[in-house]
Amino acid sequence: MKIATFNINGIRARLPRLLEWLEREKPDVACLQELKCADDALPVLDIEGAGYRAVWHGQKGFNGVAILARGESPHLRRVGLPGDPDDTHSRYIEAEVNGIVIASIYLPNGNPVGTDKFPYKLRWMERLREHAAGLLAEERPVILAGDWNVVTEDRDVFSVAAMAHDALMQPETRAAWRRILHQGWTDALRALHPREDRLYTFWDYTAGCWQRDAGFRIDHLLLSPQVTDRLVAAGVDRWARGQEKASDHAPTWVTLA
Repeated sequence: MKIATFNINGIRARLPRLLEWLEREKPDVACLQELKCADDALPVLDIEGAGYRAVWHGQKGFNGVAILARGESPHLRRVGLPGDPDDTHSRYIEAEVNGIVIASIYLPNGNPVGTDKFPYKLRWMERLREHAAGLLAEERPVILAGDWNVVTEDRDVFSVAAMAHDALMQPETRAAWRRILHQGWTDALRALHPREDRLYTFWDYTAGCWQRDAGFRIDHLLLSPQVTDRLVAAGVDRWARGQEKASDHAPTWVTLA
């Protein structure tokens, strides 16, 4: 079973790239982020034509998350992260597929630091920590997949100096990440590639970042212990980032026995 996460950076603008990736890689489950599309404008027929069924949590022009399953319909568990009923951002959706609870997450960016966007990011991560603890308590297979907007360690960025003041690398951001990870989750990509330094999932459109391989790792799949026991492979579909009019993220995936 192959489960992937892919920040598509606009599902309507990148629909040919999404369909191309689905056809080539055939993930059993695909968690999408940054749809930038309202629910009533989502290309549902195109997705179904590719052999997938989906649950969505869209938002016009911003955010938006989805979970696609090949050949079956995901069983929707919840839309939106609990803890703040006034939060209108479409950043979290949770469904069950083949007995696995899967969340598609688009964590707030938090930039620029010094504005209200950064404390919102930290509050959102604390809400996620509390919800993640409840998921672990169910003692079921769970995967938290998505664009976490966290560079978890220095080797996961092309230049520490260039990113020193970015919200993705602040000590508070990394501490919030560790509080979630240390509940008992496994960072799948790093677990299977412990010595690889240029394990990137994102390359900015500017300054020739893709051509220079000036990227960083911010797309993560965290596995509960019940899933970690089944983990056999993990990787990044870098080829997708090199396509014409590609997303600035590359799909990141795990394979389970």
